[in-house]
Amino acid sequence: MKILLVEDEQALRDSIITYFTEEGSICETASDYPSALAKVNLYSYDCIVLDLTLPGGDGMEVLRRLKDLNKKDGVLIISARHSLDDKLSGLNLGADDYLVKPFHLSELKARVTAIVRRKSFDGNNSIIFHEINIDSLAMKTRVGDHTLNLTRKEYDLLIYFIANQNKVITKSALAEHLWGDEMDLSDHFDFIYTHIKNLRKKLLEAGCTDYIKSMYGVGYKFGA
Repeated sequence: MKILLVEDEQALRDSIITYFTEEGSICETASDYPSALAKVNLYSYDCIVLDLTLPGGDGMEVLRRLKDLNKKDGVLIISARHSLDDKLSGLNLGADDYLVKPFHLSELKARVTAIVRRKSFDGNNSIIFHEINIDSLAMKTRVGDHTLNLTRKEYDLLIYFIANQNKVITKSALAEHLWGDEMDLSDHFDFIYTHIKNLRKKLLEAGCTDYIKSMYGVGYKFGA
């Protein structure tokens, strides 16, 4: 998962970042309203974890900006505000869920995972694309009777491809999704080529159809 955490309290921000990155997620951060606005203008995320009380502005305005941009990022509001009016305002502006502080990190992760699953795969834990079957809870991938031993990047790449099947995906979009803020370190997309080559090899060796198509000069398309 690629997550944007918008939170000004450093201790909480650090604990959430540590928790999610240890689980293998890409976690970008914004500690105030201007930087949050800049992030949502430039990038897309599987889920935005959004505090409402921010230096320089209100988190509700970030929601309004997402709505103006017609973006489909999942949004989980985390806030010490627990009034019904605040919850309804956030949900009416397009947030997917609302979690009141304080909370357990395990509950936060469960809420984020549920949002991403609803957004990308209609709430299903089992993701099926022709002969490819993925158990998203166990993070296990099978092609027919063969279990694939995928690295975390290969797994994330396959999920991203299936979620965006039949769309042309640019190399920049792939780099942003796999490395987040570190995308400039991806050595001019050479890493992308390596991960795609390895993923394709493992799929083909398991008897899978080659669904990964190179779009010359642009990127890739995944589809039958």
